[in-house]
Amino acid sequence: MNQDEPLTPCVHRMTSLGGGHGLYQTLLAARYCCEPRGVTAVVTVADDGGSSGRLRRELGQLPPGDLRMALSALAADDEEGSLWARTLQHRFGGHGALAGHAVGNLLIAGLCDVLGSPQAALDMVAKLTRSYGRVMPVCTEPLDIEADVAGLEHDPRLMRLVRGQVAVATTPGQVRRVRVVPEKPAANPEVLQALRDADLITLGPGSWFSSVIPHLLVPEVVDGLRRTHARKVLVLNLSAEPGETQGFSSERHIHMIRQHAPSLVIDHILVDASSLPSVSERDFIERAAGGLGARVTFRDISQVDEHGRPVPIHDPRKLADALREIMAY
Repeated sequence: MNQDEPLTPCVHRMTSLGGGHGLYQTLLAARYCCEPRGVTAVVTVADDGGSSGRLRRELGQLPPGDLRMALSALAADDEEGSLWARTLQHRFGGHGALAGHAVGNLLIAGLCDVLGSPQAALDMVAKLTRSYGRVMPVCTEPLDIEADVAGLEHDPRLMRLVRGQVAVATTPGQVRRVRVVPEKPAANPEVLQALRDADLITLGPGSWFSSVIPHLLVPEVVDGLRRTHARKVLVLNLSAEPGETQGFSSERHIHMIRQHAPSLVIDHILVDASSLPSVSERDFIERAAGGLGARVTFRDISQVDEHGRPVPIHDPRKLADALREIMAY
């Protein structure tokens, strides 16, 4: 695909669920395959580290970091929009009270105090950045993640409870199951409307246990995914992540989705072709996908370095092209 060639939108409304850098790349892809202002980002709210964790603890608000990243990805595609995107992502240096805080985090937190609503705050930032769409927290209250982790005791059969997004993401053990606290949280009503209105819904890529699966621990979201008429696509990670999914095969990523949301039905699972070159590995993936009712699509969707070698980052243009093909089935 010619990277300079403009893409014609293939959907009116696209809703993407995730968090962090994985959702950021998906939203860049969404700008190529969705009509302007038709994108909705649905973001996890369990972060407890860094600037987000500090603001969450000090102000009792939703952690703003992943919300900020999504707003940055959707900022207008011109000089002013680019300036806003860089400013939202800018972090203060030094050693004082502001050190490490991102400007966007502080802006969202301040607007939330002034307007009294996290969604109103996010919509106001989107107005400032002339966003391609809206950014929504999956829930209107902050969540905590806790995980059952094996391999932290002398007996590998024993499980230890690990709590907190950062602790789960960096554990040297193997995550077996995650939960959110409070259990069965209420979904943001605007998220449920976005699921109903969408033509295309994506889940992933991202940190599997701390950015992707938490969406599926909100019962109303799973019910909304079951009821929607949208095409639902699970985008697999390009590789296992150090920490929470170290040593996981692509097949096991799918099994984890089914384990945490057994009633979920997905239409397509999108897999990077270069990360699974062998026929046997692809057969395993397709059998696992059958448990979700999904068809597997193998496409080149990774970025390449200056030597033409794949790197573990999704390429927005390639991802957009693959989503367009899926919508054409």
